[in-house]
Amino acid sequence: MSLSGSLLDIRPLRTSPVFRRLLIGRTVSLLGGFMTMVTVMYQVWDRTHSTTWTGAVGLAQALPLVGFGLFAGAWADRADRRRVYLAATVGQAVCSLALAVQGFTGHVPVAGVLLLVAVQSAFGALGAPAAGVFLPRLLPKDQVAAGLALQQVTGQSMMLLGPALAGVLLGWFGIGLCYLLDALSFGLAFYGAFGLPPLPPEGTPARPGLRGALDGLRFLAGHRVVRGALITDLAATVLSFPVSLFPLVNAERFGDDPRTLGLFLSALAVGGVAATALSGPLTRLARPGPVMLCASGGWGAALVLFGLSTSPWAGLALLVLAGAADATAVVARSTIVQTRTPDALLGRVTAAEQIVGQAGPSLGNVRGGLLAGWTSGVTALVAGGALCVLAVAAVATTTPELRDRKPPATEPAVS
Repeated sequence: MSLSGSLLDIRPLRTSPVFRRLLIGRTVSLLGGFMTMVTVMYQVWDRTHSTTWTGAVGLAQALPLVGFGLFAGAWADRADRRRVYLAATVGQAVCSLALAVQGFTGHVPVAGVLLLVAVQSAFGALGAPAAGVFLPRLLPKDQVAAGLALQQVTGQSMMLLGPALAGVLLGWFGIGLCYLLDALSFGLAFYGAFGLPPLPPEGTPARPGLRGALDGLRFLAGHRVVRGALITDLAATVLSFPVSLFPLVNAERFGDDPRTLGLFLSALAVGGVAATALSGPLTRLARPGPVMLCASGGWGAALVLFGLSTSPWAGLALLVLAGAADATAVVARSTIVQTRTPDALLGRVTAAEQIVGQAGPSLGNVRGGLLAGWTSGVTALVAGGALCVLAVAAVATTTPELRDRKPPATEPAVS
């Protein structure tokens, strides 16, 4: 296979100027978002020096997404998704401007800062289901996976760059500028989506309120392939998410060196970027089910071996492999969701995918911390990885459609 065939599939960038603008806007906005995440944490800690308050930052970000997500998905399945996304982007930008104002003035209490974070997260919960329909409506079916891989690699890159850039700017200019740059980044996201064609739902619009949300849940319960994809993601995160265990494992195995601890998360991100940059053969394969199952099992196996390793360099290499497997599984799972879900339901199913992606790691951190308290960090890590492998094997065994189903026929993109 040639080198170009092994690299990231960039056909969507060449064939769809609309997707290209969307990707640029999304990438810049993600950079601003990661900067704001670090800035909020820094501001709250600087004012309170309380881990309770810094923990509340995560709740302010997660609760609106979990509580509002399915209803936002039902709304997106009733309206023009382009307008919903643009409105959500404006709302997020206004929240960032408000954070910038309080950052420059310093007169807003910490609870007010968290309220702004929660409102911004609610607007994000509204925009995400609408954005979930963009790729399958703009790209041919055989390019959706490549488009998702492009989003994944740019997102992972911003996760590496954003916190580092925020740290530099916080030291030089303070919190106000970081929030202001995030607000300005939404301008590019708005520009990227403004050129979209109207994207009303194809088929019967969602019923309003709770009934529409329940229709989405009924689809998930009845569609074995999409349901299996989300269950696999829950198995990989709830049973084996390792981040809360890193400090304890570092102390038990690697001498409690803070430099090693700092490299753990970076290793996961490096693996994700590398795997996505070399994802061309897998996205062209057009078999996301087997790819997702193998990658999810690989994630669990890499964490088992990481828990058993005694060399810090071997441990970091295994975390790179785990990050690569995770990024591959995410692209494959999103491909399944976006190509197997009818357009009229895609907003709600995307919202459910977002909730799973948000809640799974949080529950996984809680599980890991509790089990480590009863046993040890290494035991919790190895047991979680092993349970993940077993759960993925169970999904593969009970859902043959996820293993074997052929990809749908290619459909034309929206012009």
